[in-house]
Amino acid sequence: MTITTQPRGSSRRRHWIALLGSLSIVAAMGTLTYYSAPLYRLFCQVTGFGGTTQVARDAPGGVAGTTITIRFDANVAANLAWRFTAPAPIDVRLGAQHRVAFTAVNLGKEPLLGMATHNVSPPQIGSYFYKIECFCFTEQLLMPGERKDFPVEFFVDPAIVDDPDGSGVKAITLSYTFYNKGRAALDGYRRTHKIEAGDSNEAMR
Repeated sequence: MTITTQPRGSSRRRHWIALLGSLSIVAAMGTLTYYSAPLYRLFCQVTGFGGTTQVARDAPGGVAGTTITIRFDANVAANLAWRFTAPAPIDVRLGAQHRVAFTAVNLGKEPLLGMATHNVSPPQIGSYFYKIECFCFTEQLLMPGERKDFPVEFFVDPAIVDDPDGSGVKAITLSYTFYNKGRAALDGYRRTHKIEAGDSNEAMR
C-alpha cells in the first residue's frame, strides 16, 4: 500500500492562511463594532428615526393658519446633582422660529460637567423638528450652586402637514436628559478652557 504525504510547507501555508483569515474576521468585527454607534447616530440624524431632531441654520418663516403645541420635558440622570427645569408649553406656527430656555442649577459641592441627550415624540416627527441653536450641541459646566439658562431655538417644518403620519399630530414633546460626563471629561474640559481649580470659587463670588 502506498501512502501519499503532503509536503510540510504546504500544510504550514494552509495553517497560516486559516490563521490570517480568522484574524481578518476578528478585525472586521471590531471595526464594525467601533463604528456602529456613530453610523447609527448619523442614520438617526438623517432620517429622524427614533425621534432624533434635525439641525438647520435658519427657519423658513411661519405659515399662517397652522399651529402646533410644543411641550418640553427635562430630566437628569442619577449621577448628576443638578435640578433641571423645562419651560412652559407654547403654541407655534409651522415654519416660524421660536426660542425657549431650560434652567439648570448645580446642587452639588463641586463643579459638574453635563451633556444632554434629546429626542421628540411622537418619534416619527423627528425629521420635521429642526433646532437652530441648542445647549445639547456642547458640554455644559456648572460650578457649585451656579444657575444657568439653556436656550433652544427651533422650528417645525411646514412639510409635516403633507405627511400622513404627521398631519394629524397636534402636540410635540421635546425631551432632554442631562448626564454626568465624569471626572476625566471634567478635567479635560478645564484644561481646554484653561479653568483652574480655584476658579470655581471666584466664579461664584
